[in-house]
Amino acid sequence: MNLAGMLWVIGGFALALGVLIVVHELGHYAAARLCNVKILRFSVGFGRPLWMRRFGKDRTEWALAAFPLGGYVKMLDEREGDVAAHDAPRAFNRQSLGRRSLIVIAGPLANFLLAVAIYWFLFHTGVEEPRPVFGEPPAATLAAEAKIGAGQTARSVAGKPVATWSELRWEILRHVLDRKTVAIETIDAQGNIEFHRFELGRLPTDALEGDVMQALGLQLQRPDLPPTIGGVQPNSPAARAGVQVGDRVTAIDGQPVAGWRDVAQAIRDAGERALVIDLERAGQPLRIDVAPELASVRGQTVARIGVAVRDDPELRRSLMIAVSYGPLESLHRALDQTWDTAVLSLRMIGRMISGELSLRNVSGPVTIADYAGQSARMGADYYLRFLALISISLGVLNLLPIPVLDGGHLMYHLAELIKGGALAERTLEIGQRIGLALLALLMGLALYNDILRLVSN
Repeated sequence: MNLAGMLWVIGGFALALGVLIVVHELGHYAAARLCNVKILRFSVGFGRPLWMRRFGKDRTEWALAAFPLGGYVKMLDEREGDVAAHDAPRAFNRQSLGRRSLIVIAGPLANFLLAVAIYWFLFHTGVEEPRPVFGEPPAATLAAEAKIGAGQTARSVAGKPVATWSELRWEILRHVLDRKTVAIETIDAQGNIEFHRFELGRLPTDALEGDVMQALGLQLQRPDLPPTIGGVQPNSPAARAGVQVGDRVTAIDGQPVAGWRDVAQAIRDAGERALVIDLERAGQPLRIDVAPELASVRGQTVARIGVAVRDDPELRRSLMIAVSYGPLESLHRALDQTWDTAVLSLRMIGRMISGELSLRNVSGPVTIADYAGQSARMGADYYLRFLALISISLGVLNLLPIPVLDGGHLMYHLAELIKGGALAERTLEIGQRIGLALLALLMGLALYNDILRLVSN
């Protein structure tokens, strides 16, 4: 990965991490303030504070700490030290069970509300996305068996309308977990409507570890464009070799190219091997040598030289669609999207626990940072979607009934409600140790999967 790519990854990950942590902890903070609980410290990160200031009548400490993967809101609590008599009513442990539960659940709830806000903004302002138009499916795939044809446009999945490729992908992903037969409705250029049945139970159980659409054989139609350079990234191999916008590629390594697809394929196949590229510039032939650089894209290592194809506005209009909704409809869709994503996340966690899905689906900070960089490079709307997805995942993760997580505290509160009194200190101490051990195992598994992906790529 070059320096520019590394900066995208670091910047995208740092921004996402900062926003998600601050929003989560602000949820706890706001609920505690609402319940008049005294807050001692609001920390982004764990460990030794690198920066700290005191604000407000309670002189709350606002801190940035050395270990950035998380944060916390420290409240006054008689179980953690001596409390002055005049402050005792504001201690967390003195609050009612309902108030304590509200403060605990407010963190994950804030993450869900952030996702709702992002989705509402995207649905209301509108984003341009590919239409769900299919390319020719590979032989011996479920799409080929279902007789999906090139040029057909998806209209619905199991009766639910879809307008974009991302909506189509989302609906199919939901049904893949059920492993049932599902029908995709399509329409062709002549207006003929067909229904294509997919027996999702025949899909390999490890399909969710990669691209589900690819496993099914469903491909987005990608018409070939003329091999004309539309953009050159600064400091890229192409820029250093002298490639300019408007150059037309005529051959690579002596092999003529008919369209942009040939250019992309030749670069991918080259790896880091230098290419001899024949160009045409202002009617004059030109030959240059370019050595591609390797980059990580969606978990795969690919070769790039830093060029983009020239846009064709008329073709773009035929392949893309701008989707936007009114304020209320956008809110309804945002709530549905957040709920569906949270439920899907829980279902996948359940399948991993039961062994139906591989634990390789657990991703760590390296993989998340990679996706942060990729989405940031693709544009603001892609990055916002990534941020919403990770925010929902963080909310779901924190609600798991694991001691030290918010869900673990809620589990304690439920036990307290059933028992009719506070749990013994020894019970809480044992729970904390178990929770820390489980969290350490989960983080170790995530990092192991990250390293495995890096090595395999």
